[in-house]
Amino acid sequence: MKRPALLQRARRRVQAITLLGGLPLAAALAVLAWRLYDIDVATAVLTLALLAVAGVAMWRARRRDARWLITRLNEHPRLEDSADLLFATPATLNSLQQRQRQRIGQRLQADPPDLRQPWPGLRLLACIAVALLVAAIALAWPRGGERPTTANDTTGDAASPAAQAPVLRAAQLRVTPPAYTGQPATGGEKLDARAVQGSRLHWQLQFQPQPRQAWLQFHDGRRLPLQRDGERWQAGQTLQRAGLYRIVTAPALATASRAYRLDVVPDRPPQVKVLAPAQTLNQATAGQRQWPLRFEASDDFGVTASATLELTTAKGSGENIAFQHQRVTVNGSGPATTRRFAYTADLAALGVGPGDEVVARLTVRDNRDPQPQQARSASLILRLPSEQDVQASALEGAIKKVMPAYFRSQRQIIIDAEALQKQRGQLDAETFTRRSDAIGVDQRILRLRYGQFLGEEAEGGAKPPPTGDLPTGDAAAAGDPAEHADAHAHEDGHDHGSSGTDSTPVFGSATDVLSEYGHTHDHAEAATLLDPQTRAILKAALDQMWQSEGHLRQGHPDLALPYAYKALGFIKQVQQAERIYLARVGSVLPPIDLARRMTGKREGLGNRALQPSTRPPPERFISDAWQALAQADGAVDLDALSRWLDAHPQAVPDPLDVLAAIDDVRQQPDCQACRQRLRAQLWPALQRPPGPPARRDAADAGGRRYLDALAAPQEAR
Repeated sequence: MKRPALLQRARRRVQAITLLGGLPLAAALAVLAWRLYDIDVATAVLTLALLAVAGVAMWRARRRDARWLITRLNEHPRLEDSADLLFATPATLNSLQQRQRQRIGQRLQADPPDLRQPWPGLRLLACIAVALLVAAIALAWPRGGERPTTANDTTGDAASPAAQAPVLRAAQLRVTPPAYTGQPATGGEKLDARAVQGSRLHWQLQFQPQPRQAWLQFHDGRRLPLQRDGERWQAGQTLQRAGLYRIVTAPALATASRAYRLDVVPDRPPQVKVLAPAQTLNQATAGQRQWPLRFEASDDFGVTASATLELTTAKGSGENIAFQHQRVTVNGSGPATTRRFAYTADLAALGVGPGDEVVARLTVRDNRDPQPQQARSASLILRLPSEQDVQASALEGAIKKVMPAYFRSQRQIIIDAEALQKQRGQLDAETFTRRSDAIGVDQRILRLRYGQFLGEEAEGGAKPPPTGDLPTGDAAAAGDPAEHADAHAHEDGHDHGSSGTDSTPVFGSATDVLSEYGHTHDHAEAATLLDPQTRAILKAALDQMWQSEGHLRQGHPDLALPYAYKALGFIKQVQQAERIYLARVGSVLPPIDLARRMTGKREGLGNRALQPSTRPPPERFISDAWQALAQADGAVDLDALSRWLDAHPQAVPDPLDVLAAIDDVRQQPDCQACRQRLRAQLWPALQRPPGPPARRDAADAGGRRYLDALAAPQEAR
């Protein structure tokens, strides 16, 4: 036999011995990692262990080189310690050495020795026994600190032998986003998913041995059955809301499945930004014939290529206002996620003239399928100058222009309410209620405007000026209520003696007449602008407006229309009022008693005690649960806690983390670490105690002298 053959046989034997002893140990380590962590960690450990065993086998085989072979051959007496001659170059040997080399080679060829390492049976058995022992301990140890599945997680066979319990061998989750998003489908062995709302989820699981049935158990009680297809179990559903789920089988899994997360990425509605004009309310110039409009719409997954531009024209004044609606389709430009829409409105084609108004609003929709989301831009108003404004253009420096507020009249509220009532069957409940509420807001603004004539206090914000609904005829002598409201805004102290200004009154100005001879306070008795009979009619109109507003805000325009008609009738009567008079003397407030200043006397002052706090009481249920979790044997109603979390998801930063902690405590009631984790998750939901009042700064030298003077006896002052 040739010398290389002897060396190869020796190397193969030592490699086989190393592999037989190392492979069981590598498998045992992989099983231990799988039980303690998961399949990914086990795969990594098995790969590293196999590489280590292969490396040791190659290293031990390489140690069997020519020097080792010469040493082992010289151990045989019949080779006469001349094995080194077999590896020497024949040209370097003398005749005697060559004859010796030939004789040793013939002996080696006739009877080659066995240089292979004998099989270490005891050591191999010991390695296999250690590997089996480690694997048995790993299989008996609870996986990841979890208990085996309880009887509530299965439908039977709770007492089946552990050897027959199925084990999850492989799992794959494929996520297919909706087609309109343009995102590719993804898949992997991770059973946690974070996807766009409406994505399609598809599970593929493999068990060994095969269970009778399997399903996905969600945290809210829902079940998704798994259908068997050969060696695989499959199921699919559409992701609509976030949640947690577990893999449950019958008979139960050898190790309980952990809770997996499903996070939902909501599809945000589109956003519309007005690029031109820069202001919402615009005054048209004389001779203007076109109105350029520019918009920009953006969305996370793109908007449609076309949008709808709503153009509304308002013609007339007062109660005789006619509205015309027109819809125009506008094509956009640019990428789908950020499109720009441009349109130039032809004022002549719209048929508007002096004193009319044009309102424009763009409506865009995104590519969501089904039920695309839509967004509207802010309403842009173009007001054409009236004939009076054109005539007074030469006196622009001497005239103070006040642009009236834009709101509807009582007749228009009735028209809109009737139109909305006709569309009740065509609109969904939410849209119908929202539009009815918007009309109710207009009714409220109109009620507050007429309430100024009765001295009622405004419910917030500056008082808007009137429109054509205000009293006409002799009642027009009341002047402009907007200017009267502006006069109030500059008198914060309500001291109505001297105005303190040097402005010269304008002859015939109703505002100057009111400011000089009368004043209306926030109660009906002081409102001397109207005679008692006219004031009573206007009061009745306000009562009807109040009833109409209440029904409109609740989404019942049919119930609001009778009151709106009555209010319009009363307004018509007020417009026909015969006379209006002013009080000669306005209200006079009592003078301030300066003698009581700096004396510290409090006789006659009203009670200024602090009112009790209106903050709602803290959630006792959450605080009790938080305290009970701190005790080892504290009882916590986990089902009630889950229901509270579903009703108050905004109380914690991540509701799914809290649900996962609740699920861990439910699966392992004796796990103190799980209880502490849930307790930490509930901490943000606890109401914070009110902070102490801030300490007053220390008094300086002047402040100390003032306090000492107050503390001094009366005689010493």
